[in-house]
Amino acid sequence: MPSNRNAFSSWRRRLVQNAVHAGWAWVQRTASVTAEHPGRLRFGAIGTGTRLAFPLGTVFGEPWIHLGDHCIVGEQVTLTAGLMPDLDLGPDPILRLGDGVVLGRGSHVIADTTVTIGSDCYFGPYVYVTSTNHSYDDPHEPIGKQWPRMEPVEIGPGCWIGTGAVILPGARIGRNVVVAAGAVVRGTVPDHAVVAGAPARVVRRWDAAAGWQPPLRTPAPVPIPDGVTPEQLLALSGLDEAAVARLAELDLAAGEAAGDVRAES
Repeated sequence: MPSNRNAFSSWRRRLVQNAVHAGWAWVQRTASVTAEHPGRLRFGAIGTGTRLAFPLGTVFGEPWIHLGDHCIVGEQVTLTAGLMPDLDLGPDPILRLGDGVVLGRGSHVIADTTVTIGSDCYFGPYVYVTSTNHSYDDPHEPIGKQWPRMEPVEIGPGCWIGTGAVILPGARIGRNVVVAAGAVVRGTVPDHAVVAGAPARVVRRWDAAAGWQPPLRTPAPVPIPDGVTPEQLLALSGLDEAAVARLAELDLAAGEAAGDVRAES
């Protein structure tokens, strides 16, 4: 029987693999950017608890970039202010992120003129936000050499921007708006709306009297009860389906027993 030449290489490979993974995790932790450890970056403002994951995307014009508290900027996210590095953009910030903003991996926020993202906005991966668009007025000049058009962009607080969405110059997105994955948004989007498509259009909207129109097709999720601790949630996550089903049966039996007691009284 031929000898297994990999008999001793497998454990070496595991050791090297574990060492590489541990080393990369250390690099990611150490090289991430925070207010306490900004590295080479000098943002106009970077709030408490905000972190830019490593590896970074393209970042320039940071004196005109203001980041709020407790923001999470994923890996390979591009944040730029101005058409190119080393420009004097004046006294006011160009790109503003509110508190609690999450920018998913590989997203781009290109602020050649003002871009404002409200607090508690969540972006999926690979979202593209830009305040600049190419112009093609002159049919004889290459489009890339023509001076671009710029319009401010504003995204209201509490929005959810789906994976691969594109927010174009001049967009004004209201409060608590859902932008579907792959949508291309231009113009004004009202508060409490869901938009989808390219170009994006309103497909659902909340009305104070009638609720969501058209009505939601699924019931609202049941929130975690008050008083549940993180340790209890971790314990529940380790249960198998049979145990979860048994807990549901016990809960149902307890409810029925309580109902019987109330009926007898």
